[in-house]
Amino acid sequence: MIRKTLATLLLLSIAVGAQAVPTDSLDEGFDVGAPLTGWAAINNSSPGGTTGWFQGNPGVFGAQSGTPDSYAGANFENAGFGGNISNWLLTPELNLVEGSTLSFYTRSNGAFPDRLEVRLSTSGASLDVGATDASVGAFTTLWLTLNPALNLGGYASDWTQYSFSIFGVGGLTGRFAFRYYVTDTSVNGDYIGIDSVVYRIPEPGTLALFLLASASLALSLRRRTRIK
Repeated sequence: MIRKTLATLLLLSIAVGAQAVPTDSLDEGFDVGAPLTGWAAINNSSPGGTTGWFQGNPGVFGAQSGTPDSYAGANFENAGFGGNISNWLLTPELNLVEGSTLSFYTRSNGAFPDRLEVRLSTSGASLDVGATDASVGAFTTLWLTLNPALNLGGYASDWTQYSFSIFGVGGLTGRFAFRYYVTDTSVNGDYIGIDSVVYRIPEPGTLALFLLASASLALSLRRRTRIK
């Protein structure tokens, strides 16, 4: 397969710091022309490439939902040939509540191995991802890695949804980060897309039930420990 540079890149409109307060919810479909308030993109790839995060290219594949180019895309040209990609897409600052959920869709073009990390910073509005292709800055919590070993075919080549619940960070604020993380672009790295990113905190009744169940479990464990 001959790798072709995207002829035209419609760069995502990133509004860094435009959102003054953290939010309880997020529903981003990366629609064409929509300002991504509060999002940020940081490319720490080495050596630097010719692309960053960009509006999806329907010539490679279409979006999971919406118009064909309404997704965030990244590709092997985020770094120079033979370099390492560390390209970050950061959500707005979010209120982190126990039992909250983050879900998103992603896929690869599939011709060469790709990898994606989902990380979390609990440092409020911080954009600290370090300064090198190996650094993670304040985003020390790794929630998910897709295709950690960079195996060919290890990253879904059809739109696939991933979802997880958040525990242990209640009462804090922070950002999630999608990190396109690929080493040695002479043999790895193709093209990925991210679409339909949704963050939701639980309804008050659901949260109350969760807290009650957690308290009951903790009490039960304490009783078992004392009996022993």
